[in-house]
Amino acid sequence: MVKIKYDIDIMKYMSLFESLSGAKVKDCIVNDVIFFIVHENEMGKAIGKQGSNIKRVENTLKKKIKLAEFNNDVSQFIQNLIYPLKAKEIKEEEGVVTIYVDDRKTKGMLIGRDRHNINSIKDIVKRYFKVEEIKVA
Repeated sequence: MVKIKYDIDIMKYMSLFESLSGAKVKDCIVNDVIFFIVHENEMGKAIGKQGSNIKRVENTLKKKIKLAEFNNDVSQFIQNLIYPLKAKEIKEEEGVVTIYVDDRKTKGMLIGRDRHNINSIKDIVKRYFKVEEIKVA
């Protein structure tokens, strides 16, 4: 688990998202997109009717946003992170999480160009769980 520090911009993003959507934000990660982790059972509120809250926040920030719902179970949390991709199974053993998928296309999308996607998933998961590595099989 990593100690999380927020700068003033991230605090603004979180506060804006909460006020526009009414959903409680647990975390915010800013890369090429703004990634909001919302508390459990807050996903419906965060999305809004037909995605209205997402559209409103994207228009206000002029940036693409992504959402995931937090879960205390590492496997379920990873499943929430990779949605809409589906994992056949997610196993965690001694700090190594393995994501099993059915087809090569899904595996490729999970890993991403230059391992970009799997590395960002690993960075997010490490903020909450003691995980050394994430593999895709």
